[in-house]
Amino acid sequence: MKAIVMTSTGGPEVLVLQEVPAPQAGRGDVVIRAEAIPVLFPETKLRSGEFPLGVEPPLVFGFQAAGVVTEVGTDADPALIGRRVAIATMGLGSYAEFVSAPADSVTLIPDGLSSVDAAAVLMSGSVALPLLETAALTGTETVLIEAAATGIGSYLTQLTKEYGAARVIATAGGPAKAEQARKLGADDVIDHNDPEWPARLRETLSGATLDVVFDSIGGSTALDLLDTMTPLRGRMLSYGWLSGAPAQLTATDLITRGLTLTGCAGPDWLSRVADARTATLHRAATGTLNPLIEAVLPLDQAARAHQLIEDRAPLGKYILQPTHDS
Repeated sequence: MKAIVMTSTGGPEVLVLQEVPAPQAGRGDVVIRAEAIPVLFPETKLRSGEFPLGVEPPLVFGFQAAGVVTEVGTDADPALIGRRVAIATMGLGSYAEFVSAPADSVTLIPDGLSSVDAAAVLMSGSVALPLLETAALTGTETVLIEAAATGIGSYLTQLTKEYGAARVIATAGGPAKAEQARKLGADDVIDHNDPEWPARLRETLSGATLDVVFDSIGGSTALDLLDTMTPLRGRMLSYGWLSGAPAQLTATDLITRGLTLTGCAGPDWLSRVADARTATLHRAATGTLNPLIEAVLPLDQAARAHQLIEDRAPLGKYILQPTHDS
């Protein structure tokens, strides 16, 4: 079968289309005929070596895919054969015509939802839902969503008012993404490409304070935001490191202001994300969550998709689609 092999760590050019053996379903596994493979932002960090991969290349790359179950291993439900599903691998193997994954990672794709849309919404939507549940909005809060036009932020922006936000302030990088954030539901948008954007935030608040911050940028700006937050009930949910580092603040910074920070990471958090996959696909199928797709590309365009993501070009997901013509 054809697959994208990561030949070494490095730039997008290390992702090369090659012929490799098709996977077989091991115990507790399924194999799918892949129809749609999302290209995920964290994958670019793993490919570059910025994040540790844990396995030495060469290897078939990729974390998620959607398609039709063609084989099940022992201890997996044979009724899955022929079903359309989304799957999550253990970190390898999804950029391929056929993909093996644990059966307990399978999420059935509802009728009326395409495999492409399921692949596009699965990861980011499944993180957004538990973030909103953790925020416990009551209907009165002013909320800040960082990087609100793309990825997880774009799904938070779609849903936050439904979950109880009174006002949504967003950050986005540049005019096109600012427009996207407004279309998705933001009331105010600040360009976080401006290094002084926390000062712009204070101007936008005009004396009001933030009750909830969805922090995907991290780094030093997290500390800058604390004095814009509501004392005693302000809460920051930290789930991303777009700056390259987690939020740079201390317990003292929080305690002296009466604020809380929840780190949305680790095994228990990932379990909640996995539990949200069914609800995410159901929302996409019923139209209460809009899958955001930049383009559908042939499988052999994986390197190009990685380059475009690193250029911060897309407003939605790039989806790789095998041709299955051989």
